[in-house]
Amino acid sequence: MSDQQRRLIAVTLDDTSIGRASPDIEHERTVAIYDLIEENSFVLAKHAGPYRLTLSLADRRLIFDIKSDGGEPLVTYALSLTPFRTIVRDYYLICESYHQAIRTASPSRIEAIDMGRRALHNEGSEILKERLKGKVELDIDTARRLFTLICVLHWRG
Repeated sequence: MSDQQRRLIAVTLDDTSIGRASPDIEHERTVAIYDLIEENSFVLAKHAGPYRLTLSLADRRLIFDIKSDGGEPLVTYALSLTPFRTIVRDYYLICESYHQAIRTASPSRIEAIDMGRRALHNEGSEILKERLKGKVELDIDTARRLFTLICVLHWRG
Protein backbone atom coordinates (compact mmCIF):
# COMPACT_ATOMS: atom_id res chain seq x y z
CA MET A 1 0.00 0.00 0.00
CA SER A 2 1.44 3.40 -1.00
CA ASP A 3 1.85 6.30 1.43
CA GLN A 4 -1.02 8.08 -0.37
CA GLN A 5 -3.30 5.17 0.55
CA ARG A 6 -2.18 5.18 4.20
CA ARG A 7 -3.65 8.52 5.15
CA LEU A 8 -6.56 10.76 5.97
CA ILE A 9 -7.34 13.36 3.34
CA ALA A 10 -10.22 15.05 5.19
CA VAL A 11 -11.25 15.34 8.83
CA THR A 12 -14.52 16.85 9.98
CA LEU A 13 -16.04 17.36 13.41
CA ASP A 14 -19.77 16.71 13.35
CA ASP A 15 -21.65 20.01 13.75
CA THR A 16 -24.31 18.48 15.99
CA SER A 17 -21.62 17.28 18.41
CA ILE A 18 -19.98 20.65 18.84
CA GLY A 19 -21.15 24.02 20.04
CA ARG A 20 -19.54 27.33 20.78
CA ALA A 21 -15.97 27.24 21.97
CA SER A 22 -13.40 29.61 23.37
CA PRO A 23 -10.83 31.05 20.96
CA ASP A 24 -8.15 28.82 22.53
CA ILE A 25 -10.18 25.66 21.87
CA GLU A 26 -11.03 26.78 18.34
CA HIS A 27 -7.33 27.40 17.72
CA GLU A 28 -6.46 23.89 19.04
CA ARG A 29 -9.07 22.37 16.70
CA THR A 30 -7.94 24.30 13.65
CA VAL A 31 -4.26 23.51 14.19
CA ALA A 32 -4.94 19.82 14.93
CA ILE A 33 -7.00 19.36 11.76
CA TYR A 34 -4.48 21.23 9.61
CA ASP A 35 -1.54 19.27 11.04
CA LEU A 36 -3.44 16.00 10.75
CA ILE A 37 -4.22 16.51 7.06
CA GLU A 38 -0.66 17.64 6.33
CA GLU A 39 0.97 14.61 7.89
CA ASN A 40 -0.65 11.41 9.13
CA SER A 41 -0.52 7.65 8.97
CA PHE A 42 -3.97 6.06 9.13
CA VAL A 43 -4.86 2.62 7.77
CA LEU A 44 -8.08 0.66 8.13
CA ALA A 45 -7.57 -3.03 8.71
CA LYS A 46 -9.60 -4.18 5.68
CA HIS A 47 -9.89 -1.14 3.40
CA ALA A 48 -7.38 0.75 1.30
CA GLY A 49 -7.28 4.52 1.58
CA PRO A 50 -7.08 7.42 1.41
CA TYR A 51 -9.88 8.13 3.88
CA ARG A 52 -12.31 10.80 4.98
CA LEU A 53 -13.02 10.87 8.72
CA THR A 54 -15.91 12.44 10.60
CA LEU A 55 -15.64 12.48 14.39
CA SER A 56 -18.73 12.91 16.54
CA LEU A 57 -20.24 12.10 19.90
CA ALA A 58 -23.43 10.10 20.28
CA ASP A 59 -24.89 8.25 23.27
CA ARG A 60 -21.67 8.71 25.30
CA ARG A 61 -19.64 7.21 22.50
CA LEU A 62 -16.95 8.58 20.26
CA ILE A 63 -17.94 7.88 16.66
CA PHE A 64 -15.34 7.38 13.92
CA ASP A 65 -17.25 7.50 10.62
CA ILE A 66 -14.74 6.56 7.92
CA LYS A 67 -15.40 6.92 4.21
CA SER A 68 -13.38 6.35 1.07
CA ASP A 69 -11.78 9.15 -0.93
CA GLY A 70 -14.93 9.17 -3.07
CA GLY A 71 -17.26 9.40 -0.05
CA GLU A 72 -18.45 5.78 0.05
CA PRO A 73 -19.04 4.55 3.61
CA LEU A 74 -16.36 2.07 4.72
CA VAL A 75 -16.83 1.57 8.45
CA THR A 76 -18.14 3.26 11.58
CA TYR A 77 -16.58 2.60 14.96
CA ALA A 78 -18.26 3.62 18.21
CA LEU A 79 -15.83 3.75 21.12
CA SER A 80 -16.88 4.17 24.74
CA LEU A 81 -15.81 7.51 26.18
CA THR A 82 -15.27 5.98 29.63
CA PRO A 83 -11.54 5.27 29.17
CA PHE A 84 -11.06 8.89 28.04
CA ARG A 85 -13.09 10.73 30.70
CA THR A 86 -10.42 11.29 33.35
CA ILE A 87 -7.58 11.99 30.95
CA VAL A 88 -9.69 14.45 28.93
CA ARG A 89 -10.81 16.26 32.10
CA ASP A 90 -7.24 16.49 33.39
CA TYR A 91 -5.96 17.55 29.98
CA TYR A 92 -8.58 20.30 29.74
CA LEU A 93 -7.67 21.62 33.20
CA ILE A 94 -3.96 21.70 32.45
CA CYS A 95 -4.62 23.38 29.08
CA GLU A 96 -6.59 26.09 30.88
CA SER A 97 -3.66 26.57 33.26
CA TYR A 98 -1.24 26.67 30.34
CA HIS A 99 -3.25 29.29 28.44
CA GLN A 100 -3.47 31.44 31.58
CA ALA A 101 0.22 30.97 32.32
CA ILE A 102 1.45 32.04 28.89
CA ARG A 103 -0.08 35.46 29.57
CA THR A 104 1.53 36.10 32.96
CA ALA A 105 3.79 33.33 34.29
CA SER A 106 7.54 32.97 34.19
CA PRO A 107 9.11 30.89 31.42
CA SER A 108 10.05 28.14 33.88
CA ARG A 109 6.43 27.92 35.13
CA ILE A 110 5.12 27.77 31.57
CA GLU A 111 7.62 25.03 30.71
CA ALA A 112 6.62 22.97 33.76
CA ILE A 113 2.93 23.21 32.88
CA ASP A 114 3.68 22.39 29.24
CA MET A 115 5.63 19.27 30.25
CA GLY A 116 2.61 18.07 32.23
CA ARG A 117 0.31 18.91 29.31
CA ARG A 118 2.47 16.92 26.89
CA ALA A 119 2.60 13.93 29.25
CA LEU A 120 -1.20 13.85 29.50
CA HIS A 121 -1.49 14.28 25.75
CA ASN A 122 0.83 11.30 25.21
CA GLU A 123 -1.16 9.20 27.67
CA GLY A 124 -4.44 10.03 25.90
CA SER A 125 -2.87 9.23 22.54
CA GLU A 126 -1.75 5.82 23.77
CA ILE A 127 -5.25 5.08 25.09
CA LEU A 128 -6.64 5.98 21.66
CA LYS A 129 -4.14 3.74 19.87
CA GLU A 130 -5.04 0.87 22.20
CA ARG A 131 -8.80 1.38 21.68
CA LEU A 132 -8.36 1.34 17.89
CA LYS A 133 -5.98 -1.65 17.86
CA GLY A 134 -7.05 -4.21 15.27
CA LYS A 135 -9.35 -1.67 13.60
CA VAL A 136 -7.09 1.23 12.61
CA GLU A 137 -3.31 1.39 12.42
CA LEU A 138 -1.96 4.84 13.20
CA ASP A 139 1.32 6.37 14.30
CA ILE A 140 1.78 8.32 17.54
CA ASP A 141 1.69 11.75 15.85
CA THR A 142 -1.64 10.91 14.19
CA ALA A 143 -2.97 9.59 17.51
CA ARG A 144 -1.86 12.82 19.24
CA ARG A 145 -3.69 15.01 16.75
CA LEU A 146 -6.80 12.83 16.92
CA PHE A 147 -6.68 12.98 20.72
CA THR A 148 -6.69 16.78 20.49
CA LEU A 149 -9.86 16.58 18.39
CA ILE A 150 -11.45 14.16 20.85
CA CYS A 151 -10.76 16.67 23.59
CA VAL A 152 -12.37 19.44 21.53
CA LEU A 153 -15.47 17.29 21.00
CA HIS A 154 -15.56 16.30 24.65
CA TRP A 155 -15.17 19.88 25.86
CA ARG A 156 -18.11 21.01 23.78
CA GLY A 157 -20.20 17.89 23.35
